[in-house]
Amino acid sequence: MPPASALKTMRDAIKRGVFDGAYYICGEDEFQKEDAMRQLIAAAIEPGMRDFNMEVRRAQEMDAKSLDAALSAVPMMADRRVIVIRDASAMRKDPRKVLDRYLAKPSPDVMVLLVEAAGGKTDASLAKATTVLEFHPLTADRIPKWIAHYASIKFETRITADASELLQSAVGTDLHQLVGELDKLASYTNGREITEGDVSAVVGVRRGETMADFLDQVAMRNASRALELLPLILGQPKTSAVTLVMALSTQTIALSWGRARMDEGLSQNRLQNEYINTLLKQSGSAFTGRSWGSAGAAWASATDRWTPKSLDRALGALLEADIALKETRVSSEEQVIATLVLSMCIDDDRSMAA
Repeated sequence: MPPASALKTMRDAIKRGVFDGAYYICGEDEFQKEDAMRQLIAAAIEPGMRDFNMEVRRAQEMDAKSLDAALSAVPMMADRRVIVIRDASAMRKDPRKVLDRYLAKPSPDVMVLLVEAAGGKTDASLAKATTVLEFHPLTADRIPKWIAHYASIKFETRITADASELLQSAVGTDLHQLVGELDKLASYTNGREITEGDVSAVVGVRRGETMADFLDQVAMRNASRALELLPLILGQPKTSAVTLVMALSTQTIALSWGRARMDEGLSQNRLQNEYINTLLKQSGSAFTGRSWGSAGAAWASATDRWTPKSLDRALGALLEADIALKETRVSSEEQVIATLVLSMCIDDDRSMAA
């Protein structure tokens, strides 16, 4: 089930206060999995009753007898018990038989949360016998809405659209990092709406000095401005030479595709929508370093500044930078990226694009 369906299933259950007997929490996004587990527990059991009615175990540590005892225990002064079993698919043969037998006829006053390990494969039989909550990393286009929702639910505050965009530009799609920054912003604003100025003050990033701005300058082949921004960008949270190369690679491949489409007769006015449609087909695998809307608009504006020859040269420079960053004797990441920027922005007919 896709992430949106998982969130809807969970929120509907919490809103109604009616829970299924067992949930299988799986997928690649560890933050969303842990957050789903916390929300379900908070909704299912009062905090003061959890010591008596909640048990958290790892599947590898359980034997058949202890699992059977946990599943058959009755709630104490509460409507239900919650049993959390981590690394669910790693359960040994005998306790797994107990679990399978239980899932065929779960108790109405017990909620079992089977949490899959990071990188663990989805267990088809567990998925069939439970309500599946599968979470994959959020794509860049979904992050602004997630920021607004999480700020409202977790911190009981609002954040402007401009502030969300700037925060995403600084932090990216790492939900753990975003929550950490939202926590600081909520404390800083003390109940009032979080603005773009607050993000600048707390996170230390200003509009015009984000990864998106750096990518824009490279896309426009403005090497001098890109080099001015480089040390500022590398000093921001979750930004490194590796992430810059990843984002520049995505951008350059996109520009190459866009250049080819324009050479086939596609108008520049239609190019932005074509870029976004292409990103949608990637299912979030393309690292853009910013929201899809921002990326598509920037690429569409810059495509005509590139020729097939300059794009081939840029892709070669990116490969060289990737190899250089893996070498242990590299003097500095900033020098590698500065060399990359100069190589990418030098024009075929001019020493430097304006």
